[in-house]
Amino acid sequence: MELPVFYAKELIPGAASYTMDEPTSKYCIQVLRRQKGDKVLLADGKGNRYEAEIADDHRKKCVTAIRQVEQMPEPEPRIRIAIAFTKNAARMEWFLEKAVEIGVQGIIPLVTLRTEKEKLKAERLENILVSAMLQSRQWFLPDLAEPTPLESLMSATEQRFIAHCLPGDKQHLFAAMQPNKDSLLLIGPEGDFAPQEVELALQYGFVPVSLGNTRLRTETAGMVGCALMAGVNASN
Repeated sequence: MELPVFYAKELIPGAASYTMDEPTSKYCIQVLRRQKGDKVLLADGKGNRYEAEIADDHRKKCVTAIRQVEQMPEPEPRIRIAIAFTKNAARMEWFLEKAVEIGVQGIIPLVTLRTEKEKLKAERLENILVSAMLQSRQWFLPDLAEPTPLESLMSATEQRFIAHCLPGDKQHLFAAMQPNKDSLLLIGPEGDFAPQEVELALQYGFVPVSLGNTRLRTETAGMVGCALMAGVNASN
């Protein structure tokens, strides 16, 4: 039986013990019914995997004794996606969850001429990232950037793609992407990128790509793009 994994943001290598916060303690002791002496895993989101044992099964301040620490290898290559958030918060939260589960390492809220939502609830979004990281048993918390103007990404150094619906030659992302190289994909807002934004990206070396033959919602396009990039790397 797999050991449960809990988030321990403040835990540092070398610590002898760690006290869970109240919500985590309640979940561990009351929901999962863990008791003193039970083994658990702790993740700090920085790649450290802690094996621990419950020393005090207090339902508000569960104390664990650290038994072993292992530094997990950082996922390579890095996959980043820059996506314009929509007004529908629930749909974008769904996207964040799925992107983390797929294995994306960086998510950039993209500000374009048609972006509908630029102000984000950072704490809520971080909680979604943490939950998805734990559920998928990963050890690195993906980076969630501040809302970033499209122009600021033109100097990105990884292989770069822009998915858009405007006329013009495009390759399917799966065919255009080279495996085992860091990648960045741009996904536009509802209503797509403006023509001048696509032209700007092409001038800076972004490769125009298609995600398939159907028109996708922003969050669906983001999820499909993440899955395709992860699939290219996994198949080689």
